[in-house]
Amino acid sequence: MKRIIVVTGASSGMGREFALQICRRVKADELWALGRNQQRLEDLQNQVDAKVVPISLDLTDRKEVMEKFVSRLEEENPRVLILGNCAGFGKFDHTENLDADTLVNMVDLNVSAYVAMISWCLPHMDRGGKIMNISSCAGFQPIPYINCYAATKAFVTSYGRALNEELKYRDIHVLTVTPFWTKTAFFDRAIDPKKKLVVLNYAAMYDPAKVMRQAVKDLFTKKEISCYGVVNQLQWVLVRLLPKKIVMKVWMKSQSLDGTPGMRP
Repeated sequence: MKRIIVVTGASSGMGREFALQICRRVKADELWALGRNQQRLEDLQNQVDAKVVPISLDLTDRKEVMEKFVSRLEEENPRVLILGNCAGFGKFDHTENLDADTLVNMVDLNVSAYVAMISWCLPHMDRGGKIMNISSCAGFQPIPYINCYAATKAFVTSYGRALNEELKYRDIHVLTVTPFWTKTAFFDRAIDPKKKLVVLNYAAMYDPAKVMRQAVKDLFTKKEISCYGVVNQLQWVLVRLLPKKIVMKVWMKSQSLDGTPGMRP
């Protein structure tokens, strides 16, 4: 029976890096690479040993996903060795500056698509299967001006940790990855070049290859959370100890934000 790896967001950023690294670690017949850029998905074939099945789609378009991915999954009935949920986006801005479509689309991609992909893939997983969800350190705390994104990642973190407990009886492990600021194309969409910057100070900026290298290692050692980087780990500890009101005030002060839609005093 065909054995596959499924990765969403595989056309760029963390998803692409995960696809490259997991294929070096796991021998699969096919890599089902989901993303929006068909050419970049096809280019993966030159970088991995498994046969790449590029599936270009919009994960927030349920009809398209059903036609291009779910129907194929049900028809071919492969064994899913690993599912990597890596798609997602954020926006840095005051809520009043963002339209409803953008905010709802963020929830659909960062939350609903993760839940749906897991639901579709689980029936095709055997004992020893693995799921990796990309969350964020933003999910550990409420963050003004990045509030919707942070809230979606709080969901992913909570959902993944609970799901890991639920699936232990099947020996299916769920890892939640919580990256700090990482050098990816994420910022191309998060930042509007026509507006003043929201984030002025980055405590650290990590290499996605190193983040994923740690994540793959943690996936196979059955860790619950993968939190790469000293700054990231320190923040994780501090936000658990401090009242969230203080955490938000520290964030606002560090970025010179005053709480208004104009973003700057």
